[in-house]
Amino acid sequence: MKRQISFGQALATVVGSVIGAGVFFKIGTITAQTGSTSMTLFVWILAGIISIASGLTISEIAASLKINGAIKYLDYTYGRVWGFLFGWAQMIVYFPAQIGALSSIFGVQFVSLFGIKARYSNLIAILLVLFLLGINLIGTKFSSKMQSVITILKIIPKIIPIALIIIWGLFNPAKIPAPIIPLTVGTGHSFPTAISQGLLSALFAFEGWIVVTNLANEVKNPEKDLSRAIILGLSAITLIYVLINYTFMTVLPIDQLTNNNNAAFQASMKLFGQFGGKLVTVGILISVYGAVNAFMLTGMRTPYILAQDNLLPFSNKIGKANIHTGVPVVGAFIVDAIAIVMILLGNFTVLTDMLVFVMWTFNTMLSVAVIILRKREPELKRPFKVPWYPIIPIISVIGGIFIVVSTIINQFVLSIIGIGLTLLGLPIYYYMQKKNN
Repeated sequence: MKRQISFGQALATVVGSVIGAGVFFKIGTITAQTGSTSMTLFVWILAGIISIASGLTISEIAASLKINGAIKYLDYTYGRVWGFLFGWAQMIVYFPAQIGALSSIFGVQFVSLFGIKARYSNLIAILLVLFLLGINLIGTKFSSKMQSVITILKIIPKIIPIALIIIWGLFNPAKIPAPIIPLTVGTGHSFPTAISQGLLSALFAFEGWIVVTNLANEVKNPEKDLSRAIILGLSAITLIYVLINYTFMTVLPIDQLTNNNNAAFQASMKLFGQFGGKLVTVGILISVYGAVNAFMLTGMRTPYILAQDNLLPFSNKIGKANIHTGVPVVGAFIVDAIAIVMILLGNFTVLTDMLVFVMWTFNTMLSVAVIILRKREPELKRPFKVPWYPIIPIISVIGGIFIVVSTIINQFVLSIIGIGLTLLGLPIYYYMQKKNN
């Protein structure tokens, strides 16, 4: 790959890849887990710090190895089975849960906006999945036109609702007190549990930071510009997330925010009135729509990639793309079918917590891989080295271990389901290895 991405382009990619719909909908879950405004803002800051450390750490692997993608990084460092399990987890947990969770919240916001009965929210969510699946299967010409429209619609609704809510919120004369010091938790909450569960929820809004590591081989001056782009980009996102959540907490009392998936809608109505609030909510819905489509486009290619290496049963069918559209049809049906099942069985919080837990298990392994490769291959050419080594990797590893272990302790059933779904890939892997041999 040519090194042609400037610092400005890298910074824009970081912000554009990470900032998304999660920030609008996690406030209800986090306030329920922390019980206080100060701890709610603290876990957003902590999530940003851990994401920055992990982004810098894993970028070293991306710049050093002449292979592309986290699956191959795990293959190289730990062996092929670990790369397969990561791809399997993406196929069966990460992408379906992302699609399912965002579609579910789309349904909740849609019925609230148009005054439809709440029981129809899951139906709306499933219809969204089926609609986007159909759009992506229609054909190359139509899909490319739709994707151009979606790309524009993804940028504008991200910026406008966030900017409006923050600016109006900061200058709102009728603010509700939202103390940020001292750092406390609500009555009936324990400090460690509030941090761990709140952090798990906040990290969902930072999902996408690992995409920035793909820039490592294309940035013109990786040693200088990549670290600046990651630090400045994720720091700016953290600040935005803190400000927008602070605004929500100065508009709605914390007891009205707790477990409220409609917090963004209700806060917008209070800030801008009925028409303005609905207009902002429409922008949020378009942003969610674009996010679901993006995860669908990427997710359907994961089983296709695994099948290309003959690692899945029926790889001869899954590993084929439609000759007219280039769409991996079977892969699309697999991921979207699982997503629909998750919509019916789960809820927004459960789905997002599970995908964060599973992905951070592998993210932690990737951070440890940097330390392993420094010891194992000291002569390896490293165009980008993680700054302040080994402090930054240690922060990333400790943060990842804390997320994984605390989830197992505090949400044992959820973690067992996530681990179980991931380990289901093992018998398939060894069966296919035996069959291939």
